Amino acid sequence: MSGEPGELSVAPPPGELEAGSGVRIVVEYCEPCGFEATYLELASAVKEQYPGIEIESRLGGTGAFEIEINGQLVFSKLENGGFPYEKDLIEAIRRASNGEPLEKITNSRPPCTIL
Repeated sequence: MSGEPGELSVAPPPGELEAGSGVRIVVEYCEPCGFEATYLELASAVKEQYPGIEIESRLGGTGAFEIEINGQLVFSKLENGGFPYEKDLIEAIRRASNGEPLEKITNSRPPCTIL
C-alpha cells in the first residue's frame, strides 16, 4: 500500500478533466479606476463554476477591463464601454473548454456611476 495514511486524492478520475481545466483567462484591468472589485467578483463567479480554471490578472491602462481566453481577446471595456455579464463569460469559457470557437462578447452592463 503506498501513500500516507489519511491522504486523499482530489484529482479527477483518469480520463476525466476538471471543469475548465486547460482554459486560461487573463483579465487586464485599470486599478486606479477601481475595477479590482469587479475583477474579484467575476473571478469568484468563474471559479465557482469552473474550479479548475486558471485566471491571471494584470494591471492595465486607464479605463481598461480586457478579458482574454486562451490568448484570444473576448471582451474589451475600451470597445464596449461597460463590463461583461457573468453569464456571457461563463458561456465563453464553456465553449473554450469544449474546444468550440470563441466569439467576442458584445453585451455589456453599464459601469457604475456616482451622481
